[in-house]
Amino acid sequence: MTETFRLAPMAPFIRWLTWLLWALPVGFALAALASPRSVGLLWVALLLGVLYAAVWIWWRPGRFEVSPQGLALMFPGRRAMIAISDIESASVVDPKAFRQQFGLALRVGAGGLWGGFGWLWTRKGWVEFYVSALDRYVLIRRRRRIPLLISPEEPQRMVAMLERQLTASRR
Repeated sequence: MTETFRLAPMAPFIRWLTWLLWALPVGFALAALASPRSVGLLWVALLLGVLYAAVWIWWRPGRFEVSPQGLALMFPGRRAMIAISDIESASVVDPKAFRQQFGLALRVGAGGLWGGFGWLWTRKGWVEFYVSALDRYVLIRRRRRIPLLISPEEPQRMVAMLERQLTASRR
């Protein structure tokens, strides 16, 4: 049985930042149209549009699927699978608990455009992350890879489902 969990709705700050970032290519395009000599600005607008599309297609998951096989991160342009045998544990954490465990984090990847996606550098090493909410996350510790931090719409239900799958796989 597979359970699907959507990516959590964007936090208000992330929604505001996303709108602000979308104003950049629009602003460059309008400036380019206002001045025919500013064709470079049109290229900047196009480049930003392509970059934003890449973030949406390859870096922002739309949903997560938990099954007896493991956890699938479903992106519009790809699918990433974490085998149940590679999941050590899953827990719900808030930002304070995350900071207590990992310290301050520096982001490497996309941030502000629909959420934060990529990697975090912490005092304990790298953490892969795909978040759109800022109040609670699911922290997945993996056996063979770095920890994973995600923000599904129903974090407690996802952790309960993962724990059931982990228990069943250990029998």
